[in-house]
Amino acid sequence: MFKQNQESEKQQVQSEAEQEVTTTIKSIALFIWDLAKVFFTAFVLVWLIIRPFIAEPFVVSGNSMVPNFHNREYLIVQKISYRFHVPERGDVIVFRYPLDPEQYFIKRIIGLPGDNVTVDQGRVTITNKEHPNGFVLDEKYLPNQNVTLGRPDPVSVDDSHFYVLGDNRLQSSDSRVWGLLPKSDMVGKVFLRVLPLKLFGIIQHYTYPE
Repeated sequence: MFKQNQESEKQQVQSEAEQEVTTTIKSIALFIWDLAKVFFTAFVLVWLIIRPFIAEPFVVSGNSMVPNFHNREYLIVQKISYRFHVPERGDVIVFRYPLDPEQYFIKRIIGLPGDNVTVDQGRVTITNKEHPNGFVLDEKYLPNQNVTLGRPDPVSVDDSHFYVLGDNRLQSSDSRVWGLLPKSDMVGKVFLRVLPLKLFGIIQHYTYPE
C-alpha cells in the first residue's frame, strides 16, 4: 500500500512538472508571437506610412556639401513640411537628380520661384520683386565665404522650380551645371543628423540677412 502511494505521488509530481514545462513553453511561444506582431506592425508603419509620407533615412555620398555635411553621414529627411508650406531659401534638401531619377543629391536651396540668380565675382546675387536692386547672399555657412564660380548671366527661376547649390562650391554638380530643380523631384528637407554621434542633432534652418 505504501509503495502504491509512493508511485502515485511520483506520477503526480511528474504530471505537475510536465504541466509546468508545458505552461512555460506556451508562455514563451505567446511572448515570441507578441514580439513578432510588434516587429511586423513597426515594419508596416515604417515602410508603408513613415518612409513614403513622413521621414526617410539618407546617407551622404560625396563631398559636395563639405564642410557642413560629410561623406557617409547618416541623416533623416522629413517629407511632411513641404506638404503644408513652400521650401525656403537656405533649406538643405534631398532630391532626385533631374537627369537621372535613380540618383539622389543633397544641396541647399538658393533661388526661389520669381528670383533672378546671378553668379558674379565669386558671389551670388538675388533679384526679385522685394529686392529690385538685388542683394548679395551672406553665406556664412561657406568656408571663408568660399568663392562661387559660374556664368554671370542671370538665371530666372520660374514657378515650381528652384535654384540649388552645394556648399562645397568648387566640387558640386548643381544648378550651375544642370539647371533648375523641379519641385516634383524633391524628397524632403534634411531634419536630423544621426551619425556620427558626436554631431547628432537637429539641422538648423539658415536665415539670410538682407
